[in-house]
Amino acid sequence: MQISFLGAADTVTGSRHLVDAAGTRILLDCGLFQGFKTLRERNWARFPVEPASIDAVVLSHAHLDHCGYLPALVKQGFKGRIFASPASIDLCEVMLLDSAHLQEEDARRANRIGSSRHAPALPLYTVADAKRALARLVPLAPGRSTTVDAVRISLTPVGHLLGACAVSLQAGGTTLVFSGDIGRGNDLLMPPPQRVARADLLLVEATYGDRLHPHEDFQARLGAIVRATVRRGGSVLLPSFAVGRAQALLLALQRLKDAGEIPRELPIFLDSPMALKATALYQRHAKLLRVKPRETATLCDGVTLVATAAESAKLVRSRWPSVIISASGMATGGRVLHHLQAMAPQPRHHIVFPGFQVAGTRGAKLIEGAREVKIFGEYVAVKAEVSHLQGFSGHADADELMQWLRGFEAAPAQTFVVHGDPRAADTFRSRVQDELGWRVRVPGHLERVDLR
Repeated sequence: MQISFLGAADTVTGSRHLVDAAGTRILLDCGLFQGFKTLRERNWARFPVEPASIDAVVLSHAHLDHCGYLPALVKQGFKGRIFASPASIDLCEVMLLDSAHLQEEDARRANRIGSSRHAPALPLYTVADAKRALARLVPLAPGRSTTVDAVRISLTPVGHLLGACAVSLQAGGTTLVFSGDIGRGNDLLMPPPQRVARADLLLVEATYGDRLHPHEDFQARLGAIVRATVRRGGSVLLPSFAVGRAQALLLALQRLKDAGEIPRELPIFLDSPMALKATALYQRHAKLLRVKPRETATLCDGVTLVATAAESAKLVRSRWPSVIISASGMATGGRVLHHLQAMAPQPRHHIVFPGFQVAGTRGAKLIEGAREVKIFGEYVAVKAEVSHLQGFSGHADADELMQWLRGFEAAPAQTFVVHGDPRAADTFRSRVQDELGWRVRVPGHLERVDLR
């Protein structure tokens, strides 16, 4: 068995792990690189192996850093099946079509204002490319298995996001497990991650491998932020991932209103077409959540759903105190940029990032204290208050990752730490080695490991 680490080996994004086993080639995840420009440029390089040589792709979940490169892979010649849980497939349709649309829009904008070094600027992939990729998705229910030649594939739910699963591959008497992203034990929406009993080879994520989530009531802190901001006549902007995070924020805000912690009449806006679709999917898959059906059904009660660009532009001009949830979660694109451009220079407003921010993104720069950020080619002063609510993260912290690892019945023969920034990955590697005594290391980008 060989593993080639084609992404998420020296960074937290671009999850792509190629497994060659029993004469079959399977790609675990197919994500976009995000964050620093040097990482984003990897998206434009030719895929490291011939896509047509890959027999199948298996997705752990539907976040773009795990599935967002699929249309480009298909565009370059991949012709196999793409396996994912049914809920992940539903979310992929929303995520990939939106990603393609945004890339087409960004290319058109760059050509219109001449902001690209390329003439003409082109999208990484188009909506048509995304549709071709979606046509290759095949549902695999957690707890069931399927085979690609001599490789057996199965999925185990791990919280984190609707449909998110660890992936197990069995071939020639060897079991390889890829954790995907592990969720939290006390997540607002998702049940705790399920254990996986056995692995000969393990790929485990380390997004929060060097830190712990703060012991705070993050819902109460959000309530305090909203009350203080509204009192001074400002609005709260919540840059949010449209899938998962937006729904958790809606739930928290509904609970704050029900408890009288924030004014019941306070306007709340959900300004993200993708979040609108994702919320409907969360309601459709309510049985996968830990939330009572009544709460799932009422996530959008009293919430103004902003569907069109014209409605969004009108909201940007509004001066009435409100709470605005808008994508993207790291302020890398989408409608949130227009809100950020208008609100950041105003001290009365509060910008709150509810979750992990990849290094190099606007979100990361803002929580690190940047006093200006570049938006649409121009620098915008940051005078609004900025906060980071790490408690809303859907990622397990270091202790929770260790708890999941302790669920294995025996130590894997080899563990690889992936999907973490260098410091987080190496810190977690050291902890696994010291506390569990496992054989563990951090692979390098494009490294290939031959395991016999």
